[in-house]
Amino acid sequence: MRVSKEKAAENREALLQAASRLFRQKGIDGVGVAEIAKEAGLTHGALYAHFSSKDELAAAAFSYGFAGNMNDTREWVGDRSLGFTDYLDGYLSPYMRDKVETGCPMAASASEIGRQDSAVSESFKRAFEEMATMLEDSLEDTIPQTQKRRLAIAAAAAEIGGIAVSRAVAKADATLADEVLEAIRATFAAAPKWRRRTPDRP
Repeated sequence: MRVSKEKAAENREALLQAASRLFRQKGIDGVGVAEIAKEAGLTHGALYAHFSSKDELAAAAFSYGFAGNMNDTREWVGDRSLGFTDYLDGYLSPYMRDKVETGCPMAASASEIGRQDSAVSESFKRAFEEMATMLEDSLEDTIPQTQKRRLAIAAAAAEIGGIAVSRAVAKADATLADEVLEAIRATFAAAPKWRRRTPDRP
Protein backbone atom coordinates (compact mmCIF):
# COMPACT_ATOMS: atom_id res chain seq x y z
CA MET A 1 0.00 0.00 0.00
CA ARG A 2 1.34 3.40 -1.01
CA VAL A 3 2.18 5.68 1.92
CA SER A 4 0.98 9.28 1.70
CA LYS A 5 3.47 12.15 1.85
CA GLU A 6 2.07 13.14 5.22
CA LYS A 7 2.49 9.64 6.63
CA ALA A 8 5.98 9.35 5.17
CA ALA A 9 6.94 12.62 6.86
CA GLU A 10 5.51 11.33 10.16
CA ASN A 11 7.50 8.11 9.83
CA ARG A 12 10.71 10.00 9.14
CA GLU A 13 10.10 12.24 12.15
CA ALA A 14 9.47 9.20 14.35
CA LEU A 15 12.71 7.58 13.18
CA LEU A 16 14.73 10.75 13.80
CA GLN A 17 13.23 11.17 17.27
CA ALA A 18 13.93 7.56 18.20
CA ALA A 19 17.45 7.53 16.76
CA SER A 20 18.39 10.86 18.32
CA ARG A 21 17.21 9.73 21.75
CA LEU A 22 18.77 6.26 21.60
CA PHE A 23 22.10 7.45 20.19
CA ARG A 24 22.43 9.96 23.04
CA GLN A 25 21.42 7.40 25.63
CA LYS A 26 23.39 4.36 24.42
CA GLY A 27 25.88 5.70 21.91
CA ILE A 28 25.88 5.36 18.14
CA ASP A 29 27.75 2.05 18.26
CA GLY A 30 25.48 0.76 21.02
CA VAL A 31 22.27 0.88 19.02
CA GLY A 32 21.22 -1.09 15.96
CA VAL A 33 18.72 -0.17 13.27
CA ALA A 34 16.32 -2.87 14.49
CA GLU A 35 16.07 -1.23 17.91
CA ILE A 36 15.59 2.20 16.35
CA ALA A 37 12.83 0.97 14.05
CA LYS A 38 11.09 -0.78 16.95
CA GLU A 39 11.33 2.32 19.14
CA ALA A 40 9.76 4.34 16.33
CA GLY A 41 6.99 1.77 15.90
CA LEU A 42 8.12 0.93 12.37
CA THR A 43 9.73 -1.91 10.43
CA HIS A 44 13.22 -2.33 8.98
CA GLY A 45 11.75 -1.69 5.57
CA ALA A 46 10.23 1.60 6.64
CA LEU A 47 13.57 2.73 8.05
CA TYR A 48 15.49 1.92 4.88
CA ALA A 49 12.84 3.68 2.81
CA HIS A 50 14.08 6.90 4.40
CA PHE A 51 17.76 6.21 5.12
CA SER A 52 20.11 4.12 3.00
CA SER A 53 22.34 3.19 5.93
CA LYS A 54 22.82 3.56 9.66
CA ASP A 55 25.50 6.17 8.96
CA GLU A 56 23.06 8.31 7.00
CA LEU A 57 20.51 7.98 9.80
CA ALA A 58 23.12 8.84 12.43
CA ALA A 59 24.13 12.01 10.59
CA ALA A 60 20.51 13.10 10.17
CA ALA A 61 19.61 12.22 13.76
CA PHE A 62 22.57 14.18 15.10
CA SER A 63 21.55 17.29 13.16
CA TYR A 64 17.94 16.79 14.23
CA GLY A 65 18.84 16.53 17.92
CA PHE A 66 21.13 19.55 17.86
CA ALA A 67 18.54 21.66 16.03
CA GLY A 68 16.02 20.78 18.72
CA ASN A 69 18.44 21.87 21.44
CA MET A 70 19.13 25.14 19.64
CA ASN A 71 15.40 25.83 19.31
CA ASP A 72 15.03 25.25 23.05
CA THR A 73 17.86 27.72 23.65
CA ARG A 74 16.22 30.35 21.44
CA GLU A 75 12.91 29.95 23.26
CA TRP A 76 14.72 30.31 26.59
CA VAL A 77 16.48 33.46 25.39
CA GLY A 78 13.35 35.02 23.88
CA ASP A 79 13.78 38.76 23.42
CA ARG A 80 16.49 39.05 26.03
CA SER A 81 20.05 39.93 25.14
CA LEU A 82 22.01 37.32 27.03
CA GLY A 83 25.71 37.52 27.66
CA PHE A 84 28.44 34.96 27.33
CA THR A 85 28.24 33.79 30.94
CA ASP A 86 24.47 33.31 30.67
CA TYR A 87 24.94 30.71 27.96
CA LEU A 88 27.63 28.92 29.94
CA ASP A 89 25.49 28.88 33.07
CA GLY A 90 22.60 27.37 31.12
CA TYR A 91 24.70 24.70 29.42
CA LEU A 92 27.09 23.76 32.22
CA SER A 93 24.34 22.75 34.62
CA PRO A 94 23.42 19.55 36.47
CA TYR A 95 20.16 19.53 34.51
CA MET A 96 21.95 19.40 31.15
CA ARG A 97 24.35 16.77 32.49
CA ASP A 98 21.67 14.48 33.90
CA LYS A 99 19.25 14.58 30.94
CA VAL A 100 21.40 12.48 28.65
CA GLU A 101 18.67 11.39 26.24
CA THR A 102 17.42 14.95 25.68
CA GLY A 103 20.63 16.90 26.32
CA CYS A 104 23.21 18.16 23.84
CA PRO A 105 24.10 15.41 21.34
CA MET A 106 27.64 16.76 21.04
CA ALA A 107 28.36 16.09 24.71
CA ALA A 108 26.77 12.65 24.43
CA SER A 109 28.61 11.58 21.28
CA ALA A 110 31.88 13.53 21.11
CA SER A 111 34.10 10.61 22.11
CA GLU A 112 32.81 8.32 19.36
CA ILE A 113 32.25 10.72 16.45
CA GLY A 114 35.81 10.22 15.21
CA ARG A 115 35.04 6.53 14.62
CA GLN A 116 31.96 7.24 12.53
CA ASP A 117 31.34 7.93 8.85
CA SER A 118 32.46 11.29 7.45
CA ALA A 119 28.82 12.40 7.13
CA VAL A 120 28.38 12.04 10.90
CA SER A 121 31.59 13.99 11.48
CA GLU A 122 30.31 16.72 9.15
CA SER A 123 27.07 16.97 11.15
CA PHE A 124 29.09 17.34 14.35
CA LYS A 125 31.30 19.99 12.76
CA ARG A 126 28.32 22.08 11.65
CA ALA A 127 26.75 21.84 15.10
CA PHE A 128 30.00 22.82 16.82
CA GLU A 129 30.46 25.80 14.52
CA GLU A 130 26.91 26.95 15.21
CA MET A 131 27.49 26.75 18.96
CA ALA A 132 30.79 28.62 18.66
CA THR A 133 29.16 31.32 16.54
CA MET A 134 26.41 31.83 19.10
CA LEU A 135 29.02 32.25 21.83
CA GLU A 136 31.12 34.53 19.63
CA ASP A 137 28.12 36.79 19.02
CA SER A 138 27.62 37.15 22.78
CA LEU A 139 31.10 38.61 23.31
CA GLU A 140 31.82 42.33 23.53
CA ASP A 141 32.46 44.11 20.23
CA THR A 142 35.58 45.69 21.72
CA ILE A 143 37.35 42.32 21.57
CA PRO A 144 39.32 41.79 18.31
CA GLN A 145 37.51 39.44 15.93
CA THR A 146 40.30 36.87 15.83
CA GLN A 147 40.39 36.72 19.61
CA LYS A 148 36.58 36.48 19.83
CA ARG A 149 36.56 33.40 17.61
CA ARG A 150 39.40 31.82 19.55
CA LEU A 151 37.63 32.39 22.86
CA ALA A 152 34.32 31.11 21.50
CA ILE A 153 35.87 27.91 20.15
CA ALA A 154 37.65 27.32 23.47
CA ALA A 155 34.43 27.86 25.41
CA ALA A 156 32.37 25.59 23.15
CA ALA A 157 34.94 22.82 23.51
CA ALA A 158 35.06 23.34 27.28
CA GLU A 159 31.26 23.14 27.50
CA ILE A 160 31.06 19.88 25.60
CA GLY A 161 34.03 18.33 27.37
CA GLY A 162 32.87 19.58 30.76
CA ILE A 163 29.48 17.89 30.46
CA ALA A 164 31.13 14.67 29.24
CA VAL A 165 33.61 14.58 32.14
CA SER A 166 30.95 15.52 34.70
CA ARG A 167 28.79 12.63 33.48
CA ALA A 168 31.74 10.25 33.53
CA VAL A 169 32.51 10.84 37.21
CA ALA A 170 28.97 11.48 38.50
CA LYS A 171 28.27 7.93 39.71
CA ALA A 172 31.62 7.67 41.48
CA ASP A 173 31.72 11.17 42.95
CA ALA A 174 28.70 13.49 42.67
CA THR A 175 30.57 16.32 44.36
CA LEU A 176 33.41 16.20 41.86
CA ALA A 177 30.88 16.06 39.01
CA ASP A 178 29.39 19.36 40.18
CA GLU A 179 32.85 20.83 40.76
CA VAL A 180 33.80 20.16 37.15
CA LEU A 181 30.89 22.27 35.91
CA GLU A 182 31.44 25.02 38.46
CA ALA A 183 35.17 25.22 37.71
CA ILE A 184 34.57 25.82 34.01
CA ARG A 185 31.83 28.38 34.65
CA ALA A 186 33.99 30.25 37.16
CA THR A 187 37.07 30.22 34.93
CA PHE A 188 35.29 31.77 31.98
CA ALA A 189 33.25 34.17 34.13
CA ALA A 190 36.49 35.60 35.54
CA ALA A 191 37.58 36.93 32.14
CA PRO A 192 37.35 40.74 32.53
CA LYS A 193 36.38 41.69 28.98
CA TRP A 194 33.56 39.28 28.41
CA ARG A 195 30.00 40.45 28.47
CA ARG A 196 28.51 40.10 31.89
CA ARG A 197 25.28 38.42 32.88
CA THR A 198 22.36 40.64 31.94
CA PRO A 199 20.06 41.99 34.68
CA ASP A 200 16.83 40.78 33.05
CA ARG A 201 17.63 37.09 33.46
CA PRO A 202 15.07 35.43 35.80
